[in-house]
Amino acid sequence: MVKVVILFVVGLILICLGGDRLVDAAVAIAKKLGIPQIVVGATIVSLGTTLPEILVSTTAAFNGSAAIAAGNAFGSIICNTALIAGLTQTIRPTKQVEASSLSWRGIFFFIVLTALNICGFLTGAFGRPIGIVLLLLFIVYAYLNVIRASSEGGDEEKKEDAKEISIPVQIIILAVCAACLFVGANLLVDNGILIAEAVGVPERVIAVTFIALGTSLPELMTSVMSLIKGYGNVGLGNVIGANLLNLLLVIGIPSAIAGISLERSTVMVDMPLACLVMAVLIVPILIRKKSSRLQGIALLGIYGVYCIASFV
Repeated sequence: MVKVVILFVVGLILICLGGDRLVDAAVAIAKKLGIPQIVVGATIVSLGTTLPEILVSTTAAFNGSAAIAAGNAFGSIICNTALIAGLTQTIRPTKQVEASSLSWRGIFFFIVLTALNICGFLTGAFGRPIGIVLLLLFIVYAYLNVIRASSEGGDEEKKEDAKEISIPVQIIILAVCAACLFVGANLLVDNGILIAEAVGVPERVIAVTFIALGTSLPELMTSVMSLIKGYGNVGLGNVIGANLLNLLLVIGIPSAIAGISLERSTVMVDMPLACLVMAVLIVPILIRKKSSRLQGIALLGIYGVYCIASFV
């Protein structure tokens, strides 16, 4: 048990260090290329912080643990939105949101999630055809990010500082930080599972709580560091981008490889709740062009009730 605790602490340290430098490198790239912070958060940063979810779900699918593969994806969406976005918006609401960048990603998310919910309700599984469609939609999403980046405009501040930034160096830093997040999250997840199994927690509950929280720690650290450094839109974009990647890649890859069977509780509870918390986060922001502390408190309350209900 001592070894488990030590590995857990090492994982936490790697995540903290990786999240800190990942934000700096992503913002530096945004300034150099004139790309909005929220675009960088929703693409480069979210892809790096979603790597743990992709690995865990794909490995679980190969091992026949479908409940972990599906529960991890939807549990991570709920955790990213209700806990991470809820926490950051409670501490410091985003006063000026890049609404145009947020709106189309939000619409994309709700369309994909609604379609998956209907499919899951009717068939009780995500087969290979669904996985292939999701991977094709990821290509569409990546393309939309590229073509819309120029029209959404970049950050105007600190143009002189941007001249001193080296893109290759920042990309190397991003890769190293993503690797730290990847290794750190897996250390936390692996040892968290050992502890959970020791006390007899069911597989789906492990997936939607321990594993989802563990694999979402990169998003948590990135969002917190973004908040501390004054880049609120990076953190917000990271959460929304990570949620989209959870649908397109974390569900898409294992579905395309082996298919995923769904538990009834995943279809009836986890998926509708993922849609609800995203609506609580996004809709008021699109209406008011800023977030509020009340949103954060509501999201944290929802997450608390969800965790308690999962165990009960």
